[in-house]
Amino acid sequence: VQLQASGGGLVQAGGSLRLSCAASGRTFSSYDVGWFRQAPGKEREFVAAISWGDSSPYYADSVKDRFTISRDNAKNTVYLQMNSLKPEDTAVYYCAARGLRYSDYPERYDYWGQGTQVTVSS
Repeated sequence: VQLQASGGGLVQAGGSLRLSCAASGRTFSSYDVGWFRQAPGKEREFVAAISWGDSSPYYADSVKDRFTISRDNAKNTVYLQMNSLKPEDTAVYYCAARGLRYSDYPERYDYWGQGTQVTVSS
């Protein structure tokens, strides 16, 4: 599976962005997908994930009620709608796919996209 993340950019605090993770290769619908982010000098951290079966979402506490993850298996794409953005959300955002149940540990994912930069100004 090849993953391509896009949709990042510069936005003011309180604004919104929608990230996309487009997949090609093997059947994307069989994979759980997670979003992670990494700020300069920090470790990669879990943001959100979605299952392939019932599309049940899972969020980090820091983004709950502000971010929404969804997927469109027909388009082989997973989305991350980010609202009420804060400067601390600034990071490179990565999507990743896993053939098993999603996890908040990045090392458990099999495939990674290249990342997209999100910058939130105060």
